Amino acid sequence: MELLIGHSPDPDDAFMFYALKKGLIKASFTVREFLVDIETLNKLAIHGRIDVTAVSTHAMAYIGSKYYILRVGASMGLRYGPVVVGNTAKPELVAVPGTYTTATLLVKLAIPNVKTVEVPFDKIMDAVKAGVVDAGALIHEGQITYERYGLRKIIDLGEWWYEETKLPTPLGLDVVKASLGIDVAKAVKEALLESIGYAMIHREEALAYAWNSRGA
Repeated sequence: MELLIGHSPDPDDAFMFYALKKGLIKASFTVREFLVDIETLNKLAIHGRIDVTAVSTHAMAYIGSKYYILRVGASMGLRYGPVVVGNTAKPELVAVPGTYTTATLLVKLAIPNVKTVEVPFDKIMDAVKAGVVDAGALIHEGQITYERYGLRKIIDLGEWWYEETKLPTPLGLDVVKASLGIDVAKAVKEALLESIGYAMIHREEALAYAWNSRGA
């Protein structure tokens, strides 16, 4: 059985799926990989178009029972999450990386009545610097590299979420299409656990692969 597995090209996902993709662990299925930004994966999952995929936690409100949520591979941030950067303390228009991303939900919760516009996640800093938006919600590497681009933090949404809830920020999940059945979902869970375990033991090779996959 071949499964279409979608995830972002970011280092954390690449690290998790490294051993599975390379056939370094035993699995009851083969892998056909699809790398794309998280918002595209969210939209594909809403339409049930992909077997196994990473999705934003926010997107599950729209995906519903189409997918099983795995107990492995979740992206959680303890006082860490998307960062809103800009040039004004009270932005009116914020660039966000997609309607269904957790970043967008957090922006709307933390900054009531703000207007948002979708911009590809890797173009948000450019939009802020160009002044076409007041601020932007940064995910992935942008959360820690924005200062290199001369941008100023308005609000750390991970810190905001923790202060509001005292809980980790639920950023992303890995899911399996429910129509494939619970046994397939369990097999994927076990394979992903083994893949992560292999990467942790063989960190140098897994990290090298993750770094080289960045932006692929």
